Amino acid sequence: MASASTQIKRGAGLGARHLVYALVAFIFVLPLWWAVVSSLRPNGEVFADIFPMTTKALIPSPLTFEAYTGVFERGFGMIIANTMFIALVTMVGGLIVNGAAGFAFAMFEFKGKKLILSLIIISFMLPFEAIALPLYTVTQQLGWLDNVLALIMPSVANGLAVFLFYQFFSQVPRDYMEAARLDGVSWTNILFRIYVPLSMPTCISAALLLFIFQWEAFLWPLLAMPSQQFKVIQVGMAAFQQQYQTIWNQLFAVSVITALIPIALLLPLQRYYVQGLAGAGIKG
Repeated sequence: MASASTQIKRGAGLGARHLVYALVAFIFVLPLWWAVVSSLRPNGEVFADIFPMTTKALIPSPLTFEAYTGVFERGFGMIIANTMFIALVTMVGGLIVNGAAGFAFAMFEFKGKKLILSLIIISFMLPFEAIALPLYTVTQQLGWLDNVLALIMPSVANGLAVFLFYQFFSQVPRDYMEAARLDGVSWTNILFRIYVPLSMPTCISAALLLFIFQWEAFLWPLLAMPSQQFKVIQVGMAAFQQQYQTIWNQLFAVSVITALIPIALLLPLQRYYVQGLAGAGIKG
């Protein structure tokens, strides 16, 4: 009897726990689902069932894809391509630069190493607004305003990515490096043939961080591209909020597209992303 009672209590506790999980998931998923539904309704029907809130607000009725066709007719496809190009170039360049920097900090001892590493760690804790003005001044002096270099170069070096690589490479046994050096292997080959294959989860984590940072960038593209001839996705979203009217269903369609692309990248790579952070010694 005691065993049966215990099993009932455990079953009730497990059921209550899953109920709480389902409720929390519903709370988080509801806004995204409403955005998807709103993007599939005519503009005049987006807020029709919100005040008061009814279940009809969560059903795309009448169903229409005019918002999605409308945003691509207004050139949103090119904006996605622009952002994807910037994000991918930054990601590839960032993996090379930050990986090499992390490797150097992990392998070599030099004067001022701890100070420089501390400054790098502090750099990714600073809000972007704190460096926006000096960064704009330097970019202007280099003649990069209204140039894609202004969007790519400042984002290639990333303090968090350097720290991730440094933490991982520091945990790799130095026997690999010492054996390779005895065989006359160059430092470049040691990095790319030995350490990089071992650090694939960290590479994926750093790549996702660099990609998402660029994908979500708004303030810097707005400052660095004053003519807005080369729009990125976050700046392009603002075009759907006009002075006297907001095209709500198109705005929701753009928001859904903007959210789904990073999610589509993160979900299949989530396991490697978590492994990369855990391997770097970051607990969360």
